[in-house]
Amino acid sequence: MHLQPVILSGGSGTRLWPLSREQYPKQLLPLVGAETMLQATALRVQATGAAYSLVDAPVVVCNEEYRFITAEQLRAIGKESKHIVLEPVGRNTAPALTLAALLAAKNGDDPVLLVMPADHVIRDVDAFRSAIAQGVPHAAAGAMVTFGIVADRPETGYGYIQRGAQTDDAYAITRFVEKPDAATAQAYVDSGDYLWNSGLFMMRASVWLRAIERFQPAMGKACRAAFDGGKQDNDFYRIDKAAFEACPPDSIDYAVMEKLADTPDLGIEGRIIPLSAGWSDVGAWDALWQVSEKDEAGNVTRGDVMLEQATDNLVFAQGRLVACVGIDNMIIVETPDAVLVADKDKMQEVKSIVARLKGQQRDEALTHRKIHRPWGWYDSIDGGERFQVKRIVVNPGCALSLQMHHHRAEHWIIVKGTARITRGDEVFLLSENQSTYIPLGVTHRLENPGKFPLEMIEVQSGSYLGEDDIVRFEDTYGRK
Repeated sequence: MHLQPVILSGGSGTRLWPLSREQYPKQLLPLVGAETMLQATALRVQATGAAYSLVDAPVVVCNEEYRFITAEQLRAIGKESKHIVLEPVGRNTAPALTLAALLAAKNGDDPVLLVMPADHVIRDVDAFRSAIAQGVPHAAAGAMVTFGIVADRPETGYGYIQRGAQTDDAYAITRFVEKPDAATAQAYVDSGDYLWNSGLFMMRASVWLRAIERFQPAMGKACRAAFDGGKQDNDFYRIDKAAFEACPPDSIDYAVMEKLADTPDLGIEGRIIPLSAGWSDVGAWDALWQVSEKDEAGNVTRGDVMLEQATDNLVFAQGRLVACVGIDNMIIVETPDAVLVADKDKMQEVKSIVARLKGQQRDEALTHRKIHRPWGWYDSIDGGERFQVKRIVVNPGCALSLQMHHHRAEHWIIVKGTARITRGDEVFLLSENQSTYIPLGVTHRLENPGKFPLEMIEVQSGSYLGEDDIVRFEDTYGRK
């Protein structure tokens, strides 16, 4: 039996602002450990015996905006995939899984799909893998399996699943319940019959598609039209935008799982396997504090942080020293362009700040100052009226597009490495401490022909310095 990992990498993680931004969400960040959350998710699964053979390359469904960094992060950990499905718009998890199932079944295959959100933390990976091996036979036999987290506290921020009668080593699903109040959550935990809804699922591709056709025919039709109208583009599968925009949004739970118990004629049973593996969906900063390693005073720190008479805080510093004196139960997150200071008990309100930033059309809601591109990254380190300074790093063997600007000229200073420069009809090399000038309106390109990263300082000057003042003539990455 083939087990196909499916990673759902949508969502914006607004409650983890300012580290998580709309165009660089939390799953792309290393919030816990050295790997990003996406990388940790891809590494979490491995073959554990005769129960299944693992399809090593995951199917990933992600937003088109962060396709290149998603592909690069998978490549960096040896999980490179040719099956990255790009969503032009978000439509929640049920359509995303439908696209993944269509791709997995494209050549007549019918693997068991292990569906994992890209933004969860699981501390006990061995326990997770054991639960996966436990669930495979049920899914292979035609059941839809979900993994319920054994609740260790009355959490009001999670949905719950009530388990029913036991069948072998799994339980029937009695019902899904919404986020409860504190008293109800305590009663759930005391009963022992309720588990947290993890968002982890397992089923055959054909079983999911059959359920979607029964319960959500409009969704199934729109997803199939979007998939059939799509095309392969290097590592990516680009679905038809217009067809997918017509797809109704819904979650896996609402669209299908909650309806299984009431539809016995469909012949698909819902099963739940309890999972106790240090799980968290890391929905907000207080949740990250909960699952992170702490010092003797209960503090979680990262970066250049100095604490004095401080307890139970989370303090992250990206670019500067952050010193804290006499504070308790606080969240402090410093980035180059924004600082969050908040009471740990008020974390749900961070999304209100993000909404206000979006309403004012401020860049801090969308992007970081450091912008990742398929060729590397750039950081806007200074700027003012009619000028902007960027630090640019180009990966070995990569190149920016052949382009031209209508409103700005550029000075390039090589700090490290070797650059191949196209400027009009000229092509020449520059090395460390050398520089050149790109006049306004001249076609140009920057390439790194070397084996090490190329680092450069770019000074832009002109009447308009926006990123949309780029006319591309050639581009390796298919950007318009």
